[in-house]
Amino acid sequence: MQGVRYPLLDIRNLRGPNMQPNSSYNHPDQPVRHSYPLAISSAGFSESISLLIKTMPYVLIRFGILVAVSIVSILWFGATFGGAGLLGHTLHPWIGYAWLFAGLGIYGWIWATVVRYGLYLIKCGHIAVLTELITTGAVDNGKMRMFDYGKKIVTDRFSQVNTLFALDVLIDGIVGAFNATLDFVTKFLPIPGLKALANLASAILKAATTYIDETIFSYNLARGEDNAWRGGRDGLLYYCQNSTEILKTATICVFADYILTAIAWVLFLAPAGMLAMFLPFVAGWTALVAVLFAINFRQAVLRPLFLIMIMIKFHSCIKGQAINEEWDERLRALSPKFNQLTAKIRAV
Repeated sequence: MQGVRYPLLDIRNLRGPNMQPNSSYNHPDQPVRHSYPLAISSAGFSESISLLIKTMPYVLIRFGILVAVSIVSILWFGATFGGAGLLGHTLHPWIGYAWLFAGLGIYGWIWATVVRYGLYLIKCGHIAVLTELITTGAVDNGKMRMFDYGKKIVTDRFSQVNTLFALDVLIDGIVGAFNATLDFVTKFLPIPGLKALANLASAILKAATTYIDETIFSYNLARGEDNAWRGGRDGLLYYCQNSTEILKTATICVFADYILTAIAWVLFLAPAGMLAMFLPFVAGWTALVAVLFAINFRQAVLRPLFLIMIMIKFHSCIKGQAINEEWDERLRALSPKFNQLTAKIRAV
């Protein structure tokens, strides 16, 4: 890489007084940063399906919450816009506007502070359970129930879980900047001049970007890292080193997403269409319910499946792998957000 050269980062200089490793698997000063075991036999689609089935309680609770939120949202927006129209017509337009803005504001607050954060904590618990299954093959050696273990990890690492919110933003920006430098279309889809292939490549890169921050959280849990920023940095370097293999998995995720989403729409909409044939007066409602179930099925079932695929590929690729510090220099020159992440390591 041409341009200004930065000194390589010496991780030993970034350790504060409270930054001692809290796990025998965590080696921040060594070329190989981790030594956690892997219980998975492969990094394929069947292994991902197996892990998804094993953690089905998390899938079902997320699906139930999303469906409930969707139904409440429809009713809420109906009351908000309907009430605004009624009050504006019968009383005064400003009263209608006040009702509208109040309804939208309250909904936005509830979504941002209650629903979204609750779903986020459930996702973190799910990742904790998945990480335990990937590394040991059982949840706390079979001593704890799945939800209890997920709750314990989220509670014990609550500060790190909250840090992940800010870390996500940095990781997304850094991975996005790195992915933009990849000659992905030429390397994987060597047919120039086709916009559809360029769009497909963009979707593949987006898929990798979407799941890598959650994968890095899993990596921090697996190695017992007590500094989320340090683990985030190492996880990013490992992603860059193994981007080819991870992007191959992301390619499978994109095609599987297209196929499985289409199947889901057929499975949910076909019964609704048949019911509408016999009961036309409920056609609109059945179609709406089917659409809600299809959309939420993708969010609650398919997206965790693709996350698992990226996770197990990442963990498999980096097993016993020494980190290449040259990527530190490249990312420093590529993205200012990587320098922000490095500065936060020093601040802990």
